[in-house]
Parts: sequence; structure tokens; C-alpha cells
Amino acid sequence: MIATPGLWDDPDRARDVMRQHRRAQEELDTWTKLETDAEAVVGLIELLDPDDDSIIEEIASEISSLETQLASLELQLMLGGEYDEHDAFLTIQSGAGGTESQDWAEMLLRMYSRWTDKRTFQGEVIEASPGEEAGIKNATLRVSGRYAYGHLKAERGVHRLVRQSPFDAGNRRHTSFARVDIVPVLEDSEEIAVSPDEIRTETFRSSGAGGQHVNKTDSAVRITHIPSNIVVSCQNQKSQHQNREVAMQVLQARLLEKQIAEREAEQARLRGETSAVDFGSQIRSYVLHPYRMIKDVRTGLEVGDTDSVLDGDIDAFIEAWLRASIKSTDASTS
Repeated sequence: MIATPGLWDDPDRARDVMRQHRRAQEELDTWTKLETDAEAVVGLIELLDPDDDSIIEEIASEISSLETQLASLELQLMLGGEYDEHDAFLTIQSGAGGTESQDWAEMLLRMYSRWTDKRTFQGEVIEASPGEEAGIKNATLRVSGRYAYGHLKAERGVHRLVRQSPFDAGNRRHTSFARVDIVPVLEDSEEIAVSPDEIRTETFRSSGAGGQHVNKTDSAVRITHIPSNIVVSCQNQKSQHQNREVAMQVLQARLLEKQIAEREAEQARLRGETSAVDFGSQIRSYVLHPYRMIKDVRTGLEVGDTDSVLDGDIDAFIEAWLRASIKSTDASTS
């Protein structure tokens, strides 16, 4: 199909075709490599000498590697949602509590940034508002890579932290909250139409760390969608034009998510469900005092190694939520 004459006569369609071709090629390469690795292990087993410990160890290592690859592919098969393959915008909003909650919001931003570093994704902070004393009031992270949205949608909701406050002279225990929102980045051919009459655009001076324009020009952009009152901003790009372009991408993504939420709420109403679809409920508690434990209240999964989780090791929570979601979907359709 990519060799079809005249393909690039329609650039949007051509980009869509090339994107599909690239993803299909990636899947083919993955399964081809897995098949090759499996055949290599079979070859080693056929040559196995029970007295050769080195070969036994090599086989065990290769089998362990295959199991890891298969587990990753199994998780990928769970990601069949309409937008699961897309990039994602991850927004963190500090809750009530001033400096304590703002510091917690920054801890979450670091956690997700480290998660992207540990995987094949790329993370870019496109907007951040610093707190008065420490931390951040809010921030938006763009996570790029196949299935970024499919993974991160598991993180949508309110995250709760319990710890001894480093900002309290009495070293008392505090509870802080921060909200995480996840929306898919739309492909070029899937843009949500936004009328110029429906938006209000403002420019302001960037306030965080950034390039040469930060704190020197009014290059940051804030866009308000008047009908929905959704407000988005971007400040970390090099020019006002680039900031506006990214802000519009975020706006379109949030409008899409609003449509999805409304559609799911209507489906729940038609099914006669008493509880409304709610993306704002508390999903996870991070307790650092008086004991150390992180628990996902949706799946019941508990992890005692809090340092690793806060350093980005959140895959166990994501996988548990995906598996629970599939079971819930199967149950509702049966």
C-alpha cells in the first residue's frame, strides 16, 4: 500500500498509512525476533549436556528472557482501546494543602518522568507552574511512544500521600492529595474541530526553567475553551507559535476525553448503573509513615518497596488495573 502511486497526493492519508505500516512492521519484527530466540533455546536444549553447568545456566537465562518478552506482549494485547496506541498528555494538579500538596505533585511528576526513562517512552514537560515555597501547583507531561496512553490511563485519578512533613517544624504527619489526568494525543487525521470563536487566547511570561525565551518574552500561551471552560497552557517551547500549537493539541485531547466521559456516563445510565462514571476518585495511597506501604484501592495490590515505586517502578499497578478492567468488561458483557 505504501508503494501506491499518488499516495502522497493526500498528505493526511499518507501519514496515516505510513503510521499503520510502521506499527505493523514493529509488530512483525517483535514476533520474528521472539520466534528466532525461541528456536535458539530449542537448539541449546538439543545440545544439552547434563554435566555442563554453563549451558544449563545459559538455557535458564534465555528462558527467563523469553518469559519476560511474552509477559510484555501479553500486556500489550490488553491494550486494544481506540486510543491506546497513542501518545499521552499527563497532567498533575496539586490538591488542597499548600506547600505539602505541591511538593507531592512534584514527587509524582518525578515518578512518571522516571517511569518513562525506564521504558521505551520519551517524556517532555510542556508546562509547569511552580509552588510558592516548593513543588509545583500543576504540570503537564507529554509521554511519546506506542501504547503510552494505553498504559498511563491506569493512573487517572487522585493519589494520596501520608508522611511526616518536611515542611512542618513539629515533624507531624500530613496527608496530601494530587490529581492525575491522562488524555490521548490525537493523530493528525483525528483532530477535534474547535471554532476560533470558542476560544480565548492569552500570552504571558514563562515562569519555569526552560530555554532562552523563559522569563524574557511573553511566549507562553494560555487557551480557554469558552463553552466547556477548559483551560490549557504551554510555556516550554521555543516560541509563542510552538506553545500555541502544543496548547491546542492538549485542548483537543481534553475535549475528546470529555466526549468519551459523557458517552460512558450515558452508557452507564442506559445499563441502569447507579454509580456515575467518575475519573476523580482516589485510586492509590502512598503511606510513608508510620509504616511504608503503597496500595491501589481499585485492585487491592500492595507494594512495600515505596522507594522503588516513587522512583518509577509502577508497572505492577498498571498491569493489575488492566487485568481487572478486562475482567470487569467481560463480566458486564456476559
